[in-house]
Amino acid sequence: MNRLDFGILGTVAFTAAVFVSGARAQSADSGHEPFPPFKIADQLYYVGASDYSSYLIVTKAGLIVIDGGDAPVGVQVVKNIKTLGFDPKQIKILLNTHQHFDHAAGLAEVKRAAAPDVKFYASAADGAIVAAGGKGDPFLKGARFEYEPVRVDVTVKDGDRVSLGGMTLTAHVTGGHTAGCTTWTFPVTVGGKTYQALDLCSASVLPGYKLGKTETYPGQTADYEKSFAFWKSQPCEVFIASHGAFFHMHEKKAALDAGKTDAFVDPKGCKAFVAGAETAFRTELKKQNP
Repeated sequence: MNRLDFGILGTVAFTAAVFVSGARAQSADSGHEPFPPFKIADQLYYVGASDYSSYLIVTKAGLIVIDGGDAPVGVQVVKNIKTLGFDPKQIKILLNTHQHFDHAAGLAEVKRAAAPDVKFYASAADGAIVAAGGKGDPFLKGARFEYEPVRVDVTVKDGDRVSLGGMTLTAHVTGGHTAGCTTWTFPVTVGGKTYQALDLCSASVLPGYKLGKTETYPGQTADYEKSFAFWKSQPCEVFIASHGAFFHMHEKKAALDAGKTDAFVDPKGCKAFVAGAETAFRTELKKQNP
């Protein structure tokens, strides 16, 4: 397990937060430090911050953005899209992995910069909290976790598909970290080959979560179990996630800069991350339910 400065735990850095991730802590920064945008695959770009992730998917009919980071990152996302040479006004679809502050507080800024007819898609459980500006979370309570609300235009269920300009993404509700945590899968091309990309929502058990007999929200333990079974069943060839630390974003970006064009094709890394996260989950579950 590793330490990582976790922005959702308030404006005061909570550097003791322990991620059930198996990923290396990247740095002592806030997670929302500016980071240059870059190309991961032919259709896929990273437009997030130093750790809080955001992704741009380019299609023939417009742009898709997944996650907005926290409020400062939302501003960065828009700037990063422009830096890449794309027009934010071409953003037609906005997606979210989960409703926590460090992934949803920037959505309003991105939506303002997007096309007038942009549609925001989210799961029922997490979409309701995003629409309430962070209110209603069963664990993160109080004004410091709240943000500008974003109305949900389309509610997605497990297995639903979202299509634009020849690109189709599939929503997988992988609850546990939040009730409506959503992992997105879609095809991308790297070096002329097609791979399955997987944007993993989160497998983390936050410090203070209750599992087993007493749960932070009803059904949370079963949700984690179901999610781990799903993640283990997937190809997960291009591994990305809601936090850069989860998939060693900095190291892979360095490899990409050094000429390794398929640096983000990492099925072994994905499997290792999921295995480590599941081990940590089961350790915590056993600790709470001896």
